Amino acid sequence: MTTLVRTASKAAAILMAFTVVFTGLLAYTYHITHLEIQHNEDNARRKLVAETLTPDSFNNDLLSNQITLPADPLLGTDSPSLAWQARMNNAPVAVVLEAIAPDGYSGKISLLVGVTADGRISGVRVVAHKETPGLGDYIELAKSNWILLFNGKSLSNPDDSGWKVKKDGGQFDYMAGATITPRAVIKAVHHALKYVALHRDQLFAANSGASS
Repeated sequence: MTTLVRTASKAAAILMAFTVVFTGLLAYTYHITHLEIQHNEDNARRKLVAETLTPDSFNNDLLSNQITLPADPLLGTDSPSLAWQARMNNAPVAVVLEAIAPDGYSGKISLLVGVTADGRISGVRVVAHKETPGLGDYIELAKSNWILLFNGKSLSNPDDSGWKVKKDGGQFDYMAGATITPRAVIKAVHHALKYVALHRDQLFAANSGASS
């Protein structure tokens, strides 16, 4: 009986040792993999955010100057979203906002909108959408230059009446047979500009943009 107990105790100890070692290896692997995944995701986000800005117009690390914004109808958000402050020699020169067009043809369209300190759009990029292939996906830069129509636009160029597709009396082109998607994006970008105008002091404050 004593021999049996010793054997069982030894087996339990060996099993426990294997469990501890295996758990440690799993934790280490997860830590290394998680860091690599996070690094890759940060680089991808940093690149996409930078695409909405004029090249060489800033020299800071955008992700290190990140701002958390509360939900706001003008951004189309129902939960906190992010913004990134672009700086040149530590002076704020532009901000990139997350915005949502809630009324796309097939649902929400996620956007990044870059706005300079003087209120002009430096760039817009579509992050995610579920629009109909062949009709709605021309809002992607990889498939069309349409999204570049926003570059240089502001609240005064055009005025409110111009922030529509040409079919509705505005200044923006659209694909024949597909007006819902561009209408949604145009409205969301216009609203994002209004948000920046209303919150300019916060977004371009010299002490804003600390990494969060």
